[in-house]
Amino acid sequence: MGEALELLFARKVEWPRRRRVAIAPLAIAFVCLALLSVGCKRMQPLDTAPLDHTGMGYDAIQELKSLNVTPAEVAEMAQARQAGLPDPDCVEVLRIYRGRGQAFSAGAAIAGMIQVGLREDTLLELARLNQLDHGWGELQAMRLARLSDAVVLEVARHHAEGRPVLSGASLARLKNAGLRDATLLELARRGVPDSRADAILSARRHRASDAEILRRFTGS
Repeated sequence: MGEALELLFARKVEWPRRRRVAIAPLAIAFVCLALLSVGCKRMQPLDTAPLDHTGMGYDAIQELKSLNVTPAEVAEMAQARQAGLPDPDCVEVLRIYRGRGQAFSAGAAIAGMIQVGLREDTLLELARLNQLDHGWGELQAMRLARLSDAVVLEVARHHAEGRPVLSGASLARLKNAGLRDATLLELARRGVPDSRADAILSARRHRASDAEILRRFTGS
């Protein structure tokens, strides 16, 4: 009986040891396969066909590659290029995003802004202000309301700096009331808060001139 117990105990001890010996090679093989899989994925060439289809030139594509453009960014850039953003501006936009350590994700924003007639130099400045990824819908609506690029850019600057400014909707209302673009731009530059929009509109309805409005509303 004692010998049987000793034999059983020995088997219980030896079994996990043999199992560990058997599992170790399998674990090593699994790790090697995983590393090989990752290496293969990294070695896969970047698919630039979406950029080729937009008519982007070879040199511009090579510059984007030198900036380590990712597959997701290729798709975003293709949207911008398809909408009409020139090759040099495509490269410059990616450089701007790289300078901030950000992934480029503003393809739809750029396409939308080009569609409403915003100039390329204004788009680049909006990219520098980091105003293309969030809140660009308001800027697009301002252009649809026929507000100038200068007014759009001034509002974007105030947003980027966290300063008060008349909203795009308020500026559109004031434009419809007859205020000149130069007056709207000056009101934006002064940082007149949106809470004053109704007062400005009321003054205009009481036949206040642009000069009178600028004298009365000097900013925040």
